[in-house]
Amino acid sequence: MPVLAILVLLGIWELYVKASGVNSLILPSPSDVLRALIDDRGTLWHNLKTTGVEIVCGIAIAAVAGLLVAVLLHFSGVARRSLYPLLVASQAIPIVILTPLLVLWLGFGLLPRLIVIALVCFFPIVVTTLSGLQTVEPDLIKLLRTFDASRRQTFWHVELPSALPGLFTGAKLAAVLSVIGAVFAEQAGSNSGLGELLRLTIANLETAEAFATVLVLAAFAILLFALLTLAERRALPWVHRQRETPTR
Repeated sequence: MPVLAILVLLGIWELYVKASGVNSLILPSPSDVLRALIDDRGTLWHNLKTTGVEIVCGIAIAAVAGLLVAVLLHFSGVARRSLYPLLVASQAIPIVILTPLLVLWLGFGLLPRLIVIALVCFFPIVVTTLSGLQTVEPDLIKLLRTFDASRRQTFWHVELPSALPGLFTGAKLAAVLSVIGAVFAEQAGSNSGLGELLRLTIANLETAEAFATVLVLAAFAILLFALLTLAERRALPWVHRQRETPTR
């Protein structure tokens, strides 16, 4: 069904461009984008490798930091009351403003790009992981206390496994958002990557090439999302069994 829907939309798009006679500099047809995708495949692949490494590393940093912060907020009421509002407020800072500052402070290397991607991915991972930590069945906690389980044992055997689905959910959201962060980061300070390629193609009025670059970015985000979904199924099979079990 998704493939059929995409084909219908592409057909409508192609017919509109051909029938309306709109300038290809404004709106290229899908066939023009496909031609650019094939002709520039070497350039796209070269820049995809750079962007892909940045995105994967940025998501990994955000996942580790997000898990640690979520655990801190879960264990400490003081930290939750004092830091959580700041985390929410941080999402109001436009990343397009922050990115040039990081490049100015840290230079044009890989570090500022990783920080930007990690910042974009960090918040959804914290929120979903913290939600998982706080939705543990109270009866299960009481049962462990009945067996004299320590706070640490309760966390490792009950709370952390309960938080893992939230961690994966946040990582899947981050996989989509990370592409946006990578584009902003590369456009602010990089000589390679799909974000920089997108900036150059738009500046040179190569609209079909710009659309092809966006298509590669979207495909990479979908691939990351699918891989994280597969990893979740492998790592947390009981979660999917519960989701697939029909409720009465």
